[in-house]
Amino acid sequence: YSEDSKGTSFCHCNERWSGKHCTIPYTCKCSSGSLCAGILANNRSLCVCPINKFGPRCLFNHTVCQSNQNNTCYNGGVCIPIDEHMQTDDKKFFCICAKGFTGGRCEIPDNKMILSFHKHIRLSQTLIIHFIKIISNSSPKNSSTLIRIPIHRKTAIINWTNEFHIAFVQLFVKDFYLITVQKRNNLSSIFEKTINPSDRCKHISEVLNETIVRLHPIRRIKYYHVPCHPSSPSLPCFFDDNHFCLCTDFNHQRIANCFEFNYMKKFDCFGRSSCKNGAQCLQDSSECPKTSMCVCPECYYGGQCQFKSTAFRLSLDAILGYHILPHIKMIQQPT
Repeated sequence: YSEDSKGTSFCHCNERWSGKHCTIPYTCKCSSGSLCAGILANNRSLCVCPINKFGPRCLFNHTVCQSNQNNTCYNGGVCIPIDEHMQTDDKKFFCICAKGFTGGRCEIPDNKMILSFHKHIRLSQTLIIHFIKIISNSSPKNSSTLIRIPIHRKTAIINWTNEFHIAFVQLFVKDFYLITVQKRNNLSSIFEKTINPSDRCKHISEVLNETIVRLHPIRRIKYYHVPCHPSSPSLPCFFDDNHFCLCTDFNHQRIANCFEFNYMKKFDCFGRSSCKNGAQCLQDSSECPKTSMCVCPECYYGGQCQFKSTAFRLSLDAILGYHILPHIKMIQQPT
């Protein structure tokens, strides 16, 4: 194999051969089902064990995940034994949960949110769902997830593990719709809602006059109760460049309840974003994220936004994008 432009080459050896030029024979002594990665300097086999085996040659079996005791993973979770030399407590295994479940043994179903959209609401190819957790005596915690919707659908299903009190969906830049406001998060709940045009959160330029909008934020924010006046009871929320405000009923009056939220904030996923071409990186938690995703700019697509369609005169990817259904013939795709 050639390694670089200078023509430097290296050899990829066949099984049972090693060395720079694959001239040294060896016999692998790893157990069946394991991967023999090569030979060590002392002529010992380098073995990569499967999940249920351990030891230098993978000859010993882990039994904790095979026992019938009440120590297994539920709902399709995968049991992973913990090496006794790496244990920090009495826990002998951990579970990798299937999508839609959480908990030490994957016993807790995620919150399930089923959103339908009114026919007059224009949907983008990707939706960003923002979740806000209210914390006493601290700033709210913002987490987000991204959902892609095929062109023939007006419904989105979101599974969410973390606790939240406020949820709203972002369709385009400066285009938000309020989903729900709840005082207490109920685990494993199923929430269904149809998003209507009346759920739209307006920018302050739409609800306050131009003179007030141009004021310094410290002087301007005292007018934020005005849009929530009973004369406009249909307004659920509004936002500026740094705040998101809910119109709520309090003590027989309707007031604005605002918290910090910057819709233009760049998420770099702790500076380790793998997104390409200026795409925005989103993560499901600001402290200990489990998943991240890329929000592609126009004319880019792919899991990392690594593909560009502007160079093509005609591209099905550019026209249909993520709306092509997998495992279905083109002639059977929905119109």
